[in-house]
Amino acid sequence: MTLLAGIIGLLLLAWGWDITTTGTGAGTLPWVVREQGLYLSGLLSIATMSLAMVLATRPVALERPLGGMDRIYRVHKWSGILAGIFALAHWLIEMSDDLIKSLAGRAGRPPKVEFHGLLDTLRDAGEELGEFAIYVLLAMLVLTLVRRFPYKFWRLLHRIMPALYLLLAFHAAVLTPLEYWSQPVGWLLAVLLAGGSVAAVLSLTGRIGRERLSHGTITAVSSPTPDITEVTCLLDKQWHGHRAGQFAFVCFDRLEGAHPFTIASADRGDRTVTFQIKALGDYTRGLARHIAPGQSVRVEGPYGRFELQRCDPRSEQIWIAGGIGITPFLAWLDALRADPASAPAADLHYCTRDAARDPFVGRLEALCAEIPGITLHVHDSSRNEALSAGRLATLHRGARQAEVWFCGPRGFAEQLRHGLQRTWPGRLRFHQEAFEMR
Repeated sequence: MTLLAGIIGLLLLAWGWDITTTGTGAGTLPWVVREQGLYLSGLLSIATMSLAMVLATRPVALERPLGGMDRIYRVHKWSGILAGIFALAHWLIEMSDDLIKSLAGRAGRPPKVEFHGLLDTLRDAGEELGEFAIYVLLAMLVLTLVRRFPYKFWRLLHRIMPALYLLLAFHAAVLTPLEYWSQPVGWLLAVLLAGGSVAAVLSLTGRIGRERLSHGTITAVSSPTPDITEVTCLLDKQWHGHRAGQFAFVCFDRLEGAHPFTIASADRGDRTVTFQIKALGDYTRGLARHIAPGQSVRVEGPYGRFELQRCDPRSEQIWIAGGIGITPFLAWLDALRADPASAPAADLHYCTRDAARDPFVGRLEALCAEIPGITLHVHDSSRNEALSAGRLATLHRGARQAEVWFCGPRGFAEQLRHGLQRTWPGRLRFHQEAFEMR
């Protein structure tokens, strides 16, 4: 989120610099506040929307500085939400003129700048298109925040965002005060508009992720439990392998689109990947009935930095998985099985609701038996053995420097993180897979 805060901070500084150097213009205080509020809210809205558009292109170059594609998507999500909030503020400020007239009167309103010719025509068009686009953007914001709205419909609506962005970019470009373009605020805005517009065109032409797209065939489908589907795929030569712990966007049905799933197998050099898919929605709940061996599949990736190679050998390793969050650790263990002697000393904590019926428990026990450095702990909620921060601190009492790698429900992660901050006696780093498409 540092990138998002930095963009907003830079824009505020640039806007403040413009006010300091050129002033706020003529007019009484209520009208000046309205005018500057209109400019600032518009700048913040298009800036955060531009950032969201750029991040939607899945820029691999930013994975290292931002911590992985999961965090890039988290910044993308909040950039989009803030863009909608700033757009709402922009619209409300625009609609406030009648209120200010009734409270402070028309006198003191800054004089309207007159334009002629082509620029006047463009400004009129930009105003009308911007008003329409803002209404659509606000509707999208509401649907994004209402989690009960089906994802498959939200995804289809979300595909209009690049076109919507271009309308709003045109609105911003033609209605921005002319003096801005000779100031840092205008230069920053120009960079953001250019980046966002290029990203929108890439999206509209279907070029996002094309360089990392592989086609393949489903070779096996099974259901270890009613709510888990295991899918193995053989990909073409476009697939250049993956690192244990990474994920990919998988498309089984063109109408449904691609979904992100963690790769649950190590890279063996044969272009085979396995996914463990939890039934979390309408699509994944009926997935096993709609796919079969021999069916084609598209896989885009790999992405992510939840990688075994990033473990710090100087820190005690504590790996925690909740439910289907075990998938990256299955890939880790699968990779370590090829060279058990190279495995770090680590404690793997697997949290399950019912160990007796959980198919992963037996698999984990078999894998860990082959890797002497890994100690498996199974926490069975049905037997009141739920994992807590206090229990972790007790189990690892002697560790002064530790590293936690967590994959599982977000609420569980926050509970453990906050609890460990209070109870852990030494230095602790907490890594968490934070991927959310919506």
